[in-house]
Amino acid sequence: MTTPTTHIVRPAGAGHETLYVLLLCLMILAVAGSVVAWRGESQEVSSVGSHQLDARRDLSASEQGIYADLRVTLDEIHLLRQEQQTPPTPEVLADEGFAPFAQDASSVSRGGHAWQLLDAKAYFGQSQMPGVAGSFLMRLSADDDAPDIWLNPGKALAAPTDLTDAALESAGWQQIVAQFDAGVTRQHRH
Repeated sequence: MTTPTTHIVRPAGAGHETLYVLLLCLMILAVAGSVVAWRGESQEVSSVGSHQLDARRDLSASEQGIYADLRVTLDEIHLLRQEQQTPPTPEVLADEGFAPFAQDASSVSRGGHAWQLLDAKAYFGQSQMPGVAGSFLMRLSADDDAPDIWLNPGKALAAPTDLTDAALESAGWQQIVAQFDAGVTRQHRH
């Protein structure tokens, strides 16, 4: 009978292979980090004035909905004003079904605003539920500029008689501004 022989097989030197893999990973991370640092864009954070509100950050969901509806309806108001030579009344806009002037379930859930036209210069929407959404004022301009929309969260408001910026600010109104930056749109064209 033969005596059993034992062969001891030593593991291959994995220490060098591990070192090479770690060095390759570090090199990849260094290249990726340098590309990100080289191609990165700085974000300019724009701030709003003390008399202004950011449409994305400072409004409730109901107020954002009304603001969006007013922006869309403003185009129709400009078209109707060109045809009739006067701005349409809130009743006409409601009959045409334009939000937020139309009295439907959406307008009721967003504060049930009662709309009126002020001297053919602005639309005033008094909130029936100030806890849900504040009162809105949309000033009309002579040309088709961006909308000029103001919000007042106060209760029992009367329609403003002086529609200048200074008078509105002193009465507690705040202008709503829409800022579209890279943080919102995420569209970069290179």
